Amino acid sequence: MLTTVSDKGQVVIPVEIRRRLGITPGCQLDFSLEGHVIHAEVKRQVAQTTAEDGFGMLVCTRPGKRRLADFDVALAMREAKDDCP
Repeated sequence: MLTTVSDKGQVVIPVEIRRRLGITPGCQLDFSLEGHVIHAEVKRQVAQTTAEDGFGMLVCTRPGKRRLADFDVALAMREAKDDCP
């Protein structure tokens, strides 16, 4: 399978190879050079996630009604940091 190197040194891995090896966005490839041959080994495969997978990760235990528009991320992170040992 023939592919062309872009100006930035990027190549597209053919879809047949990506499917066979399970290469998805976020996978890491380890390149090595042996003479004039480039080897690429899949090192880490990342499971695809959805927005629903993150449901419940952020929990607020404060009583009362809360609105997302009133939420200050930076303040919440500072407060969480202060709560950690």
